Amino acid sequence: MYKKQMTAQKALCMAAVIVSAAFFLYTLGLMTDLYDSLYDTMRNPNNPMQTDVPGSIIYYAMQAFNRQLLLLSIGQILLSLLLHITNTHSRRRYYIGNFVSIGLFTAGALYNSFYAHINIEEAKRQFLTNLDFAALKEHAEMWGTLYTESTFWFDLHYLVFGLLLLVSALLVANAVWKVNLMKDEAALVEEGRRSAA
Repeated sequence: MYKKQMTAQKALCMAAVIVSAAFFLYTLGLMTDLYDSLYDTMRNPNNPMQTDVPGSIIYYAMQAFNRQLLLLSIGQILLSLLLHITNTHSRRRYYIGNFVSIGLFTAGALYNSFYAHINIEEAKRQFLTNLDFAALKEHAEMWGTLYTESTFWFDLHYLVFGLLLLVSALLVANAVWKVNLMKDEAALVEEGRRSAA
């Protein structure tokens, strides 16, 4: 049973690094369509309110959030590496550091998912309701820029953060499994001592 659990914990610690890296890559791509379609609509960089397309201010409005999300994604990567630094991926018995690293990774995943979801859904709402798509289409045809009504980058957060939360939940479940195995092992050792005495 320990062998299966050890295989699972190694896979989960690697998955934690992978989904944290996916979170980082997502933050880099989040503004792609907005930049390609909206940046050129603002004729005066010093005053983003001077625009050819009403509602294109969302591009600037999302900048601070996207910077913050990028920093949070780097933090999540560091928390995933902490799992490896504390040998959570390979340790037969867990110690306090292993539980702390799992707790920190899970807390980070919960906070980041909640923070991202609230802000991305609000940005998506503003994109769909405040942006003048007719003016955007006209601008795109005139200047040869991207025209899109796609919410792909907004919607992709469900997959990215869903995976992050799934890996977090599996890490916690794995830790519970590990604790149960450690208790069973301790009980067997104690029983062996009693029978030897």
